[in-house]
Amino acid sequence: MTGEATCIAFVAGEASGDLLAAPVIEALQRHDPSYQAVGVAGERMIAAGCNAWYHVRELSVRGYVEVLRELPRLLRLRRTLAQRLCAGSCCALVGVDSPDFNLALETRVRRAGVPTIHYVSPSIWAWRGWRIERIRQAADRVLLVFPFEQSIYDRAGIPATYVGHPLASEIALRPDRAAARVRLGIAADKPVICLMPGSRRAEIQYIGPVFFAAAERLARDLSDAIFIVPVADVSLRPLVEQIRSQTCTQVTLERITLIEGRSHDCLEACDGVLVASGTATLEAALYKRPMVIAYRVPIGSAWVMRRIGGYLPWVGLPNILAGEALVSEFLQEQATPQAVADQLLRVLGDEKQQRQLEERFCAMHESLRRDTPALASEAILHTIAQVRTHRS
Repeated sequence: MTGEATCIAFVAGEASGDLLAAPVIEALQRHDPSYQAVGVAGERMIAAGCNAWYHVRELSVRGYVEVLRELPRLLRLRRTLAQRLCAGSCCALVGVDSPDFNLALETRVRRAGVPTIHYVSPSIWAWRGWRIERIRQAADRVLLVFPFEQSIYDRAGIPATYVGHPLASEIALRPDRAAARVRLGIAADKPVICLMPGSRRAEIQYIGPVFFAAAERLARDLSDAIFIVPVADVSLRPLVEQIRSQTCTQVTLERITLIEGRSHDCLEACDGVLVASGTATLEAALYKRPMVIAYRVPIGSAWVMRRIGGYLPWVGLPNILAGEALVSEFLQEQATPQAVADQLLRVLGDEKQQRQLEERFCAMHESLRRDTPALASEAILHTIAQVRTHRS
């Protein structure tokens, strides 16, 4: 193959997509150096050899108000990308997560005869089950990061390949709590509780007060415990500080430390976690930490989620992967400070349960541990060849 036909477009919509795509690009280069990656890329993708048509920050917009404000620009950008891809500039499109942007782009490009691959299934198993039909129209193949997703796509008749979860290879099978505490400069001999109220402003506003009020209660029962809070982005720190100061007494405030980023160090260093639903629940499981999951959304959003429904009865990834209620979930009105604090205390006081959780989390870790970049790159190249054969 020569010329433009060897270009594969990758479109990452945010920083997490940049992390996912970069090792796949490197694996493609190792497999066949004649392929070149182009598209919407972040610094890691660029370092891996991707020629950036646009930087990932062009798409990294969060929040309803922000999206509405930027919508005309985003639609123009997507239209420009589609025109460029439909004109034959690339032999395939790989949309990396960001389904709200990528699925529509993939659908248009696929109709023009360009093979399309979507990397990371949208959360159809949580509450957006209707997306399965959008995916059917958009993607020639979906690359899955969770093993249970395979049966969902098989039943729907949508080609999909399980490639493992990148975090499972990034996080050590046996975490080193002592080393993490040294890195963070926190006490080696005290109980450490990690509070993870989310990475988005709205999440923190709804569940943050619950977690800090729970910390106030935990501080009374664990007299020597300290609390660490990884703040996902520096822009969120004022909000977290405000909620902390409004919720906690001065005595408890002195035992709570906010840490910018470094969520993995915090999880590795702690003894237990209060965590909002999302990828952080999987990270806590990979670090083999006892946890309590709690989540709140506006009443209107909760009503819509219940009406739409999903495929599975849990929201926490550890429970979804285990196929049972392995860790406690407190949602909406059930997510009270007393409830989540009491449950975490029960788990921390039960050594047998902690050992059982660690065993289950280790098995989960092993099930997710694959050579994800190699498997993903092989699936991309296989899909390109398959679509060409079918359409010739």
